[in-house]
Amino acid sequence: MAQKFPRDRFDAIPHGIDRVGAHRAPARRGAGWIAFGWAALATVVLVAVGIGAVVVFNDRLNFLAPPASTPSPEPVVTAEPTIAPDLPVLVLNGTTTSGLAAKAQEALVASGVPVGSTANASENDLTETVVYYATPDLEGAARGVAQFLPEADVRLSEQFAQIGTPLVVVLGADYATATAG
Repeated sequence: MAQKFPRDRFDAIPHGIDRVGAHRAPARRGAGWIAFGWAALATVVLVAVGIGAVVVFNDRLNFLAPPASTPSPEPVVTAEPTIAPDLPVLVLNGTTTSGLAAKAQEALVASGVPVGSTANASENDLTETVVYYATPDLEGAARGVAQFLPEADVRLSEQFAQIGTPLVVVLGADYATATAG
């Protein structure tokens, strides 16, 4: 048989509370938002510290010394274009366009550049026109020849010095296109 105990203070439940047991008080309204706010604040602080650490470790932020100014690169000194009347130029056609070397020869001779001979290059699919010079002291003469050829570049090449030709023009597709009109 069940025993009956006298009523005490633990048996008195306030009105509106349907809980039985430990008789905890109801949770305050908005208590969840306070926990969320603290978690968001902790996240923001940790992200800021992480970004700051990455910036410092990657040398993007330096509190010790002002940034050193980088010296500006020195300009490349090139030789002044000159025409060397004692250096005949070899003109090679590096394209499949017939008569291109002869056309370049006419333009160069009309400009006062002596042309020794013309021929087809060993390759016929070159895209750019280049004036090769054999030694550094011939750069000015090579630039003098290049100024009369549209799209021409100037390069040092000891390959042609070995065959005894100090200045060689190799015509490419860019010259063929520029003179097609």
